[in-house]
Amino acid sequence: MDTEALERAIATGMTVAFHAARQPDTSAVVTRYGDRTFAQLNANANRLARLLRRHGLGDGDSMAVVARNRPEFIEALVAACRTGIRFTPINFHLKGEEIGYIVDNCDAKVFIADATLAPSPIEAVESAPNLELRLAAGGHMPEFEDYDTSIEQEDGSDIEDPVFGSRMLYTSGTTGRPKGVSRRERIPQAPVWGEAPGAYLPGDRDLVTGPGYHAAPLLIDIIQPLTSGAGIVMMDKWDAQETLRLIEEYRITHTHMVATMFHRLLSLPEAVRSRYDLSSMRHIVHGAAPCPVHVKQAMIDWFGPIIWEYYAATEGGGGFLVGSEEWLTKPGTVGKPGPDFDNKILDDDGNEVAANEVGTIYMRAPEKGRFEYYKDEDKTSSSYRGDYFTLGDMGFFDDDGYLFLTGRSAELIISGGVNIYPQEVDGEIMKHPAVHDVCTIGVPNDEWGEEVKSVVALSGGFEPSDQLSDELIAWARERLASFKCPRSIGYAQELPRSEAGKIQRRVVRAPYWED
Repeated sequence: MDTEALERAIATGMTVAFHAARQPDTSAVVTRYGDRTFAQLNANANRLARLLRRHGLGDGDSMAVVARNRPEFIEALVAACRTGIRFTPINFHLKGEEIGYIVDNCDAKVFIADATLAPSPIEAVESAPNLELRLAAGGHMPEFEDYDTSIEQEDGSDIEDPVFGSRMLYTSGTTGRPKGVSRRERIPQAPVWGEAPGAYLPGDRDLVTGPGYHAAPLLIDIIQPLTSGAGIVMMDKWDAQETLRLIEEYRITHTHMVATMFHRLLSLPEAVRSRYDLSSMRHIVHGAAPCPVHVKQAMIDWFGPIIWEYYAATEGGGGFLVGSEEWLTKPGTVGKPGPDFDNKILDDDGNEVAANEVGTIYMRAPEKGRFEYYKDEDKTSSSYRGDYFTLGDMGFFDDDGYLFLTGRSAELIISGGVNIYPQEVDGEIMKHPAVHDVCTIGVPNDEWGEEVKSVVALSGGFEPSDQLSDELIAWARERLASFKCPRSIGYAQELPRSEAGKIQRRVVRAPYWED
């Protein structure tokens, strides 16, 4: 192998080009919307890169993409990576105004949108007046140029003077608006090859079980395998039996899942589970939400000791990773951080707690690639305690230094591995004339871990009823992405607030979690 060429490809974002030159006909991307070999993926990324340059876009500019798991999403990612452009993928479940806010906030000059998501992308551009190029993939949208027609006129050979780009994903904030997680340094992803867990061998394939806009599937199931020369198979919508079928058909070796997926796989009838040959699987990694011990134990019994769990954040830090054999000695742990990581558990006063004592988990931010919230210095500074930051999760270290999660600060709801911030929900429900006050919380759900519930205090002249509950849920669905909306409504005469007027979510939440 030409080591010098590989190092140059890594530094300039051209690893896909490196693999295309050596395995041009190897499958790179398989989706229901079309497939790409490494040669085809590389050529289309070059064509898009030239189109962007022809419009004067390059190093330091921003690209926003809202799309299903389709080849154009990957081509945009690869093109951004080699042109110095900052790539921002957007949750395609969001409403048009929510998408438009992110497009505008990330300073995007190019917006690539999946036409099958219309009218949301069309509505989004009303909130993003500074766009210089709009491309529609998978169909026609008014005031968007056709993606295929636009790039097919460009040269598909490797571009000259490639520049390594960056990514900026958005994570919701307690103030209700998403925040861009930005890093000043650009840190390239190197191939991961060999026999080690999670590493890739020739012929390996990764199953993308989640949407590409989500941080974990993007890094673990898309960027890592493609950088390593392994193909990916992208699911359009997750389904338990379809997952087993795809593993068998494509001889999948690697995948990332969340605990909800484990639950649904285990719920399949034994006759269905035993129908498929899953012997190709070598590595399953999971995270994003706690997994019940009995569920993970059953998955290990089924797939063998190939299941790894991580605890980390879009913002960085953490370093928690545990394999099946180690986990079996400490059931329920999310791992023990490696020597390069520094994590603390603090009480409400900022004091470090003793072993086996519950507190808030803080992670030391990495020296390189330390995150900032884009255009929000106040939010950035408030997230740090010195060199440490927190996601609001709570837990304890045992006597051997293993971390166990016990819950999380009541601000954050994690449903099916997706973060939901209740203040955003509160803000919309408060607009309903019947609502005097509201507190949105997460309540137990066997399948999703948590589900969204809004507890309201009514204005004078209104009484609790099933009809009003339905009306409030419908009100939220008209204004928010469906995954953020309450599934049920509770009622209270008055909601607890602190002397400073802050809603006390922990108090509202506690009765639902007593058992």
